[in-house]
Amino acid sequence: MSAPSTTPRAAATNSVWPRLEPLLPQVSKPIQYVGGELGAVVKDWDAATVRWALMYPDAYEVGLPNQGVQILYEVLNELPDTLAERTYAVWPDLENLMRVHGVPQFTVDAHRPVRDFDVFGISFSTELGYTNLLTAIDLAGIPMLAADRTDADPVIVAGGHAAFNPEPIADFIDAAVLGDGEEAVLEITAIVREWKAEGSPGGRDELLLRLARTESVYVPRFYDVDYLPDGRIQRVVPNRADVPFRVHKRTTMDLDAWPYPKKPLVPLAETVHERYAVEIFRGCTRGCRFCQAGMITRPVRERSITTVGQMVQQGLEFSGFSEVGLLSLSSADHSEIGDMCSGLAEQYSGTNVSLSLPSTRVDAFNIDLAQELSRNGRRTGLTFAPEGGSERIRKVINKMVSKEDLIRTVVTAYTNGWRQVKLYFMCGLPTETDEDVLEIADMAHEVIRAGRAATGSKDIRCTVSIGGFVPKPHTPFQWASMVRPEVIDHRLKILKQAINSDRSLGRAIGYRYHDGEPSLIEGLLSRGDRRVGSVIRKVWENGGRFDGWSEHFSYQRWVDAAAETLPTFGVDLDWYTTREREELEVLPWDHLDSGLDKDWLWQDWQDSVSGFEQDDCRWTPCFDCGVCPSMDTEIQIGPTGKKLLPLTPVKALQAPTA
Repeated sequence: MSAPSTTPRAAATNSVWPRLEPLLPQVSKPIQYVGGELGAVVKDWDAATVRWALMYPDAYEVGLPNQGVQILYEVLNELPDTLAERTYAVWPDLENLMRVHGVPQFTVDAHRPVRDFDVFGISFSTELGYTNLLTAIDLAGIPMLAADRTDADPVIVAGGHAAFNPEPIADFIDAAVLGDGEEAVLEITAIVREWKAEGSPGGRDELLLRLARTESVYVPRFYDVDYLPDGRIQRVVPNRADVPFRVHKRTTMDLDAWPYPKKPLVPLAETVHERYAVEIFRGCTRGCRFCQAGMITRPVRERSITTVGQMVQQGLEFSGFSEVGLLSLSSADHSEIGDMCSGLAEQYSGTNVSLSLPSTRVDAFNIDLAQELSRNGRRTGLTFAPEGGSERIRKVINKMVSKEDLIRTVVTAYTNGWRQVKLYFMCGLPTETDEDVLEIADMAHEVIRAGRAATGSKDIRCTVSIGGFVPKPHTPFQWASMVRPEVIDHRLKILKQAINSDRSLGRAIGYRYHDGEPSLIEGLLSRGDRRVGSVIRKVWENGGRFDGWSEHFSYQRWVDAAAETLPTFGVDLDWYTTREREELEVLPWDHLDSGLDKDWLWQDWQDSVSGFEQDDCRWTPCFDCGVCPSMDTEIQIGPTGKKLLPLTPVKALQAPTA
């Protein structure tokens, strides 16, 4: 791309569509770049004071359904003086053409250049999207390094779960927001608006300083990292007197006050999820020790049953979707999930609308729930996640589910008409042995036997899906060592052999797995520090794109880049991945406050090794994890004692006409 201009952003911006449109017949799935979906918003550029480009750094088919981006898109566009548009990662075929023809990274809403916006917000749910971030920055004509940017460049803000350790991309972003985004984007917008109204005093540095002073926006350039001779971090400290030592996460309380999305985006091209998704609660206190999402989203905040009913009614009327996804980290744990499902099933009885719980705990699924979810005859997929094959390993990870619980739950599903269930496990967990993994085969065999006995039919199946364990920041396993990929691959191989050892049962069991190599790289990125940025950039320069896709991921490319860059700092790939951390080691994210007390996390790590199980603090006394007092929050749960309103059954739902 050409060298960036230092002139201020123009008052108006031109669409790149005339240059883009001739390229689309030459690429796969061109419809994903066209825009104009139901629910999309195009506002007057000149009437807006603050302009956001929002990105989920993956392909349209993955990015469009992303709930977080959709919510922020709607929240921002409701402001009269603010506009938000969306951009997604472009596939390599279009990227190559864009470089040849000088077409910059663009939004799909009005096809405006991303560089012309005030704020470029990227939501990361996985670290494997980092190379796509670099592609977007480069295609936009924005300097790759934050230190090289001028007043003419947008402020690049990272969010999402991966932002709880943004250090590996600290050189490439200007800021990061920890936690919930609804109120955070409004605060950032207000700061940008005021700064621009004052004539942009102090330039980019002053704007970033104002963001940092909120104590809830992390600006890496204002912090220095010192290292010990052995490579460990000595300290992370502010390099200015007026920025905080620690940056705190945002927690949106009272979800009923934020009933988004009200007007969900309806995709033009096929996407991974095509449903109206309602987040029925946020947070989880089950305490699964591997689960970053459960730890960093505490406390539990339920959306009321009446608000859920109103959102479903309005969302379906607007979109014409035929599936409602009741989302959370463990949807069946909502205190009124039974009444919620029965009320929705009653309202939409006789229509083509189906209900799904994409995340269902084994011990929370029961026959009443099964009947409500299958009432209209359509049964969406059921996924249960025991996570560990043996009872011993489930105690280590605090997944308090017995084999008997699983068999009983799956039989309930089979006897209520399901013929296919998916069981999700992890491989490479702390203290895991070959025997722990082989018990997954025994469990799958018992599931099929019990299902056949209960239904009298051999027409049932289960799919065993295996993912690699990745230690994540702000969890009790943040100190744990990773298992090498060849060990993971060995265990996956012997597991497959064990599943197929009984041909009659094995034929009914599908087997899907992710090998150990991508997990190791995700581990490098999840617990990395600023030095890992050099690896990311080298991988990107060597062609790394869409690393979350197996057909694009190259393990060797990452290994080679790490071998080329990390020895300069006296560390290597194993130092970041297979090394167990000590209690007092300064971790790259210690200055970023998720609310969890580090001493509590360490004690839970020690408890895991001894197999001690921690209860759910929603139903027991507080365990002093630190979140509620430090974040000035509290658990918000029902039951409300209310029913869904209105109770008038919906006779039919028609898809909206264009």
